[in-house]
Amino acid sequence: MLNKLIVLAALLLPACFAHAHDYKAGQLDIAHPWSMELPPNAPTVAAYFVITNKGNTADRLVSVDSPIAGTAQLHEHIKQGDLMRMQQVPSVAIPAGGTITFAPMAYHVMLLDLKDRSLLSDGQQFPLTLHFEKSAEVTVQVTVQKQAPEGAPMHAHAQ
Repeated sequence: MLNKLIVLAALLLPACFAHAHDYKAGQLDIAHPWSMELPPNAPTVAAYFVITNKGNTADRLVSVDSPIAGTAQLHEHIKQGDLMRMQQVPSVAIPAGGTITFAPMAYHVMLLDLKDRSLLSDGQQFPLTLHFEKSAEVTVQVTVQKQAPEGAPMHAHAQ
C-alpha cells in the first residue's frame, strides 16, 4: 500500500509544480512570474508575467513593490521613430476578458535601488507584490532564470 502511495505522489508531483507559478487576485490570474539572471553589478532588474482577466469588469495594475528593491516601477517599451525606448507608466489597464503580457520589449516591472542581490541568481525567487485598483493585492514569487522561459512572449502587450 505504501509503495502505491509513493508512486501516486510521484505521478502527481509534476502536476503540482505545473501550477505552482500561477496566482489569483479576484478574477485576475497571474501566470509564471520570472526574471532574467543578470551580472552581479547590474543596477536594475526587470520582472515579467502574464495577467488574464477572467471577469466582466476591467481592472488596473496601479503599483508594485518588492523588498529586494528600494523602488519598483511599471514600465513599457514604445517605438519612437526607429528607436525603442523605455518609459515609466502610472498604471496598466487590464480589460475584462483580456490578457496583458509583461515581457521584454513590452510592459515590465523595473526594480531599482536593489537591496538584496543574493536572490537574483539562477533558480532563486524573490517576492513581488502587485496592487490592483479593484482586485485584492497579491504577492507572487518571481523565479530568476538564466534565459527566458520556453514559449515566453518577448514583445507583446494586450491579447
